[in-house]
Amino acid sequence: MPAIAQEIFYTIDDIYALPEGKRAELIDGQIYDMAPPSRRHQTIARELFTSIDTYIKSNAGYCEPFFAPFAVFLNKDDLNYVEPDICVICDHNKLTDKGCSGAPDWIIEIVSPSSRTMDYYTKLFKYRTAGVREYWIVDHERNLVTVYDFQNKTAANYTLSDDIPVSIYPGFCISLSAVNQ
Repeated sequence: MPAIAQEIFYTIDDIYALPEGKRAELIDGQIYDMAPPSRRHQTIARELFTSIDTYIKSNAGYCEPFFAPFAVFLNKDDLNYVEPDICVICDHNKLTDKGCSGAPDWIIEIVSPSSRTMDYYTKLFKYRTAGVREYWIVDHERNLVTVYDFQNKTAANYTLSDDIPVSIYPGFCISLSAVNQ
């Protein structure tokens, strides 16, 4: 009988054992290396985070925004660990000294050439099934922001110049026109 190859599953311990400075995510026991973000990627992340943080603070919001690297233990297991570009957590019971244990309410991923498949497919499925309420995919190369409102079972596309509504904060819109030049 021929030998059957066994699939190797990694855990969060393997993520913590990575060499200093190496970043990776763990999805269903598989490690995915992360490339350093570009300057444009960082600019978009900064603008989004600033808009979100300012809105929450000026409206006495109880949710907290975080930016990468920030550990999210999606399924409260040792086989899933992600570092979204931006996440917003409204349930403070999910927050620990290590990061977030469970699904954030809102996640934003900014597409890089090396992350395109992960952001559009793998993470879309993981975030939806884990209980994330809202997921944005910001694709500056395509001038596109895809918004998944899992709570209301809708999806919509916007350009970076559009006023993009935030479903977890009715009345709050974000425009990235300043970074789209």
